[in-house]
Amino acid sequence: MQNEVFLSVVIPSYNEKQNLERHVLEEVIEYLTKQDYEWEVVLSDDGSKDGSLVELEAFARKHPKVQLLKNAHRGKAATVTAGMLAARGQWRLFTDFDQSTPLKEIRKLLPYIKQDYEVIIGSREMIGAQRNEEPWYRHLMGRVFNIVVQIMTVPGLLDTQCGFKLFSSRAAETLFPKLLVYGHQKHRQDAFTGAFDVELLFLANKLGFAIREVPIHWVHHQTNRVSPIKDSLRMFWDIAKVRMAFWQGKYKT
Repeated sequence: MQNEVFLSVVIPSYNEKQNLERHVLEEVIEYLTKQDYEWEVVLSDDGSKDGSLVELEAFARKHPKVQLLKNAHRGKAATVTAGMLAARGQWRLFTDFDQSTPLKEIRKLLPYIKQDYEVIIGSREMIGAQRNEEPWYRHLMGRVFNIVVQIMTVPGLLDTQCGFKLFSSRAAETLFPKLLVYGHQKHRQDAFTGAFDVELLFLANKLGFAIREVPIHWVHHQTNRVSPIKDSLRMFWDIAKVRMAFWQGKYKT
């Protein structure tokens, strides 16, 4: 009989050649093999076209506790959703492929599962957090965005966009299928991430899931996937759509 999985680590990917060269997945496995709980890694690929999918397949074959999901290119929200719903763990973490927040930071989140929190999120803004090597304009964008988020959707959370979030299996299986703005993404041509984290946390709050924000260590990694002006405008519009959907009674909570 297979032991029940305690922690699923869901890692979305899209054209990750550069990050694979940094051996980030090896570091993830190295950390997990030292833990005393059952774990799995779910690599959820968003239709990569740079050859990295071949390397992910080889990595999954090499490691029995790693599974690879091959998804059509529909963006990060759909890719994370596929991974979180395919996961088997009692607790399910999604974390960025570049490991801007190293997986070892999970040790800061896990103590809160004993305090009846079912959504535990990493924060780069709380006292005690470390935020390294980030350009000033990216930080400014994040702060302005968070002010809007707190006014319109999720008051009280300082950082909704950190890609390091832990959910109980119940929370994951309840929340991800309810995504509306980000729940029906069509085939994309770009690498837009969007504000699906905001919609998730908005739903968690409305459905009464206890949310805990925890300070973590985060290091900025340069990327050409972010278009500061265009992406910011689209994210602001998506937040407005979340609010409008709620006012119109479209969320079946």
